[in-house]
Amino acid sequence: MSDVLKDSTIAVKGGKDVRSRFWATHMRVAEESEGEFLERHNSDMDIVLFFSGLFSAVNTSFIISMGTDLVADPSDTTNALLTQLVQIGLGNLSAPGTTPAVPASTWSPSSIDIWTQAIAYASLSVSLLAAFGAVMGKQWLGYYKASRYGHGSPEDRGRRRQMKMDGLNVWHFEAVVHLFPVLLQFSLLLFGISISADLWYQQRSTAWVVVATVVFGVLFHSFTILASLSSTACPYQTPSSAVLRLCGVDSMSSLYASMATLSSLTFNI
Repeated sequence: MSDVLKDSTIAVKGGKDVRSRFWATHMRVAEESEGEFLERHNSDMDIVLFFSGLFSAVNTSFIISMGTDLVADPSDTTNALLTQLVQIGLGNLSAPGTTPAVPASTWSPSSIDIWTQAIAYASLSVSLLAAFGAVMGKQWLGYYKASRYGHGSPEDRGRRRQMKMDGLNVWHFEAVVHLFPVLLQFSLLLFGISISADLWYQQRSTAWVVVATVVFGVLFHSFTILASLSSTACPYQTPSSAVLRLCGVDSMSSLYASMATLSSLTFNI
């Protein structure tokens, strides 16, 4: 690498020794490479923040609309009381004692409504967690950009920059940053499951449209992950495939081996 840098036309050769030219060229090449690195990840974090904000608003509206399923309808109590008043007015004094005065006291939400709401709240929580992670990611990137060089001679600044870059690799910075879009995708999946389950028990003909859309989205995303794992030249690279590669699943055979291991562990348990 030193020979390439020494022969590079980027370096200013006049009046400098080989060592100075090396570190000057190193700084210029590093600046170009890290500029692309910072721009890419900052752009990813901006996308996560923007989409999570819109998605959280939609999810919250959906949760509010479903919230009526977890509480008793006040009109039921009103109708029951009016019925008793009518019966009393007609002289049927024994009728009021045959039914509860307040139907809400014996009402409870169905298990389907509870699970649907739980999944919707889980979706909202995961999307907010992704947004929180994106904010932290932008802070990490800003700190790295501000402190990567420091002060001193070109050699000292170059060594400090290399130390910072090695720290990114040791602490798996890219894997952590790639998790935030994955969390957002998982949140979207939970939202699809929740709205599909809610519609399924209300209007199945409408629910089929949502279920088909969710299934198509899951299959399409799974296809892009499998395609990206089959070849690094595949253009359908996603944060999920990047995380899988960093976890050691860098090919289809590795994915099948991991799935087989997980299945055997589950069967043994």
